[in-house]
Amino acid sequence: MLIAVDFDGTIVENKYPEIGRELPFAVETLKMLQADRHRLVLWSCRQGRLLDDALDWCRERGLEFYAVNSDYPEETFENNPYFTRKIKADLFIDDRNLGGLPDWGVIYQMVTKKTSWREMVNANEMLDNSDRLHRPWWQFWKK
Repeated sequence: MLIAVDFDGTIVENKYPEIGRELPFAVETLKMLQADRHRLVLWSCRQGRLLDDALDWCRERGLEFYAVNSDYPEETFENNPYFTRKIKADLFIDDRNLGGLPDWGVIYQMVTKKTSWREMVNANEMLDNSDRLHRPWWQFWKK
C-alpha cells in the first residue's frame, strides 16, 4: 500500500517552521509499516531548507521515505507533464483528518487489520467501561 504521511502535527508536534518533539511511537510505527512492505511518501507543505531539515530529522532516526511530495521517487514535471503535489496514495495519515489524529498504535492496527476508524470505535464501545480507550477523536461518533 502507498501511504502518504504528513510531518508537522503528525510525526512531530506542530511547531512549524521549527521541528517539534516526536509524537509518541510515530517513527517506530512508520518503520513497522515499512517492515510490513508498505511504501511511505512524506507529504508535507515544507519546501526547500525546511523540507531538508524534516528529511534529515527522519534520517537521523532511521526513517527513509519511498518518495517525497510525489507519487514515486523519480517523478518530476519533465518526465510527467501531469505532475502535481496531490499524491495518489492509498491512505493518508495527517493530523488534519476529520476528527483528528488517532494515536500511532491505533493507526498501526487500522492499517494492518484494514479496519476503518468507525469499526475501531464500534469495537471499543463493546469493551467494558474500565477497559475503554478514551481518545478525543472518537467523541465525534458518540451519541
